[in-house]
This record gives sequence, structure tokens and C-alpha cells, in this order.
Amino acid sequence: MTKAARTARDSLDLVFHMSNLLDAGLDRHTISILMALCEMGVNPESLAAVVKELRREPPHSPDSGAPPS
Repeated sequence: MTKAARTARDSLDLVFHMSNLLDAGLDRHTISILMALCEMGVNPESLAAVVKELRREPPHSPDSGAPPS
């Protein structure tokens, strides 16, 4: 494993551990996506707002496209 890959893995492990300590409810995959978006220049505060908003939305049922009865 290259030094860069090891550093990336260690960073992900650290952020995942912090997420667990803060009870943020983020899995490793989600954290890795959020970290990649930040590395691409996306505003972290905007990402946090999106994550909070998505958590507020009720889950969609498979037949959510059906008209109400």
C-alpha cells in the first residue's frame, strides 16, 4: 500500500471514529463520499445542510408514485 493510500485510509478511519463518538450516524461509505466532495471544493457547511435535510425527509415507500386513495 502506498503512503498516500495509507494516509487516505487513516484519515477515513479517524473521521469515522469521530462520527461514531458524535453519534452522527454516518457510515464509512457516506463519509468517504463527503470527504471526496470536500476535496473537490464543495463547501462542507453546504454538505452538512444537505445531510441534515435528507435525514428530515421521510423515507419514500416503493409505491410512492401511486395516487392517494
